[in-house]
Amino acid sequence: MIVIPAIDLKEGKCVRLLQGRMDDATVYSDNPAETARRWEAEGAELLHIVDLDGAFTGSQKNLDGIKEIREAVKIDIEVGGGIRDMNRIEQLLSLGVNRIILGTVAVEKPELVKEASKKYPGKILVGIDAKNGFAATKGWVEVTQIKAKELALKTQEYGAAGIIYTDISKDGMLTGPNIEATREMVESLNMPVIASGGVSSIDDIKRLSGIKGLWGVITGKAIYSGALNLKEAIRITKDVS
Repeated sequence: MIVIPAIDLKEGKCVRLLQGRMDDATVYSDNPAETARRWEAEGAELLHIVDLDGAFTGSQKNLDGIKEIREAVKIDIEVGGGIRDMNRIEQLLSLGVNRIILGTVAVEKPELVKEASKKYPGKILVGIDAKNGFAATKGWVEVTQIKAKELALKTQEYGAAGIIYTDISKDGMLTGPNIEATREMVESLNMPVIASGGVSSIDDIKRLSGIKGLWGVITGKAIYSGALNLKEAIRITKDVS
């Protein structure tokens, strides 16, 4: 299991939201590229970047920030947030983004997931945000009647490279991840699962690393607030493996 730092971009700044609320943002840095270099220096193998303005509006507002991050680090980056057509996917890949995360479109336009996964094998992930077991879309604003696990199984059929599974009720709360729901998701699928939401401590990292087959975990608020030391988290997962 690898530990993946999150960089959430809002109006060019690196921020964290509380339970996905745009009006409840804490600004951590005015320089996302510098933040990316810090996490790379601390041992990160992959960065998880979300264009929050894109997630809420459906159009990217932080392309310059994404470009700067790409130029600042050598490690892989994955990008999500408001990516809803093939042109945007191709634009981001042309900037050197290694993997694209599709969220809302996986529910609204599943054919795009199929088409993109076929055209760019290994590069398309689907972000599944769940609240009480049901998938949420549009930056968590709308909760659908589609069960998160059913969406994940469809995603697997479409040929995606993996899923990022976020428990909305846990995200940004530092209350610990939903271990059982994450384990159930991993055991239901034959593709990589990355867990996200609620990671608050080294103990959470240890608990998640006990889920056999979990590919990775994303951490955001905990490493920015100092509740979690990224170097230590990475070392622990290496020891477990």
